[in-house]
Amino acid sequence: MTTAQTQELDVQPTPLALLLLGREADPRSERGVECPGDLPSPSDPDLVARARAAKERLGDKVFVLGHHYQRDEVIQFADVTGDSFKLARDAAARPEAEYIVFCGVHFMAESADILTSDDQKVVLPDLAAGCSMADMATAEQVAECWDALTEAGIAEQVVPVSYMNSSADIKAFTGKHGGTICTSSNAKRALDWAFEQGEKVLFLPDQHLGRNTAVRDMGMTLGDCVVYNPHKPNGGLTAEELRAAKMILWRGHCSVHGRFSLDSVNDVRERIPGVNVLVHPECKHEVVAAADYVGSTEYIIKALEAAPAGSKWAIGTELNLVRRLANRFAAEDKEIVFLDKTVCFCSTMNRIDLPHLVWTLESLAEGTLVNRIEVDTETEAFAKLALERMLALP
Repeated sequence: MTTAQTQELDVQPTPLALLLLGREADPRSERGVECPGDLPSPSDPDLVARARAAKERLGDKVFVLGHHYQRDEVIQFADVTGDSFKLARDAAARPEAEYIVFCGVHFMAESADILTSDDQKVVLPDLAAGCSMADMATAEQVAECWDALTEAGIAEQVVPVSYMNSSADIKAFTGKHGGTICTSSNAKRALDWAFEQGEKVLFLPDQHLGRNTAVRDMGMTLGDCVVYNPHKPNGGLTAEELRAAKMILWRGHCSVHGRFSLDSVNDVRERIPGVNVLVHPECKHEVVAAADYVGSTEYIIKALEAAPAGSKWAIGTELNLVRRLANRFAAEDKEIVFLDKTVCFCSTMNRIDLPHLVWTLESLAEGTLVNRIEVDTETEAFAKLALERMLALP
């Protein structure tokens, strides 16, 4: 939803409690929470057979994408698995598929809609599957931030770089203002490019990926970074602080990766002598600094594939993936544990469950299009421009 559309609605933010209960909708958020239709009972013993039968009826008309953080009951029906950008590109590479069923979260489905043809229809099995990080930066807030940068006299020096984990509106803002998108795999390349275009970077919406890339990979100092808080006047920063900064980090984070702490790292080293600590760059800076290895989801998987038998690993990323990797490599005598003692699934990703997937596939098989994700033409054009700049990175 664009800023103009939001203003036309003259809405007030939905009470947080109602969103957590899965009721009502927040037009200022990148996700919705309504799911029309009757879902099968989660206790239905025939769910797997029903999903398989509906998928077979659809044949090549449907292409199911499964993000790495999905639960096993859903991932078994995915035609391909991967991270958000890989899956969006996989969808674009299957033009014969009329329906793209994205088992992920809302911003991922938006990206798939942007990159696929107009003839293809992207479907999200549960519209409540949003992303807390993406929700931390709205188009209205980012426009206010840009006004603050303009008032400080530095907007012309600033290049926006937005993480893939952002709404289509934020991607469009990035494209319109000469910036690019990045993933956790190519964040350094994106920042290198951005600093060739301007003197400063506005990094949206994950402060930790921005900080870790700037300090750990590019040799900047923590003092080169400031955090813009959209809930404070002028972001909680003075004009002088904005002018002095190289990296203006948006105050956003991943609710899963943000839970890992330095205590988690120290504790696992005490419990498991010789353990290798491998974390995602969305973790806090002190966690990344204390880890042995840092990398994207795909990096984590490849590192474990290449790890020698008998090695021990503590992984700092979403629990569904960690558990799946632990089971996969158990036969190779690789010990893989979750970095923290606290169970931590991605709650919004886990909204995509087997009943929602069955309902989606059966509806499509019956000729009823449900839960289509469609980005408006103007937003799509500017968001695609930002994505294309990323694809052109050296």
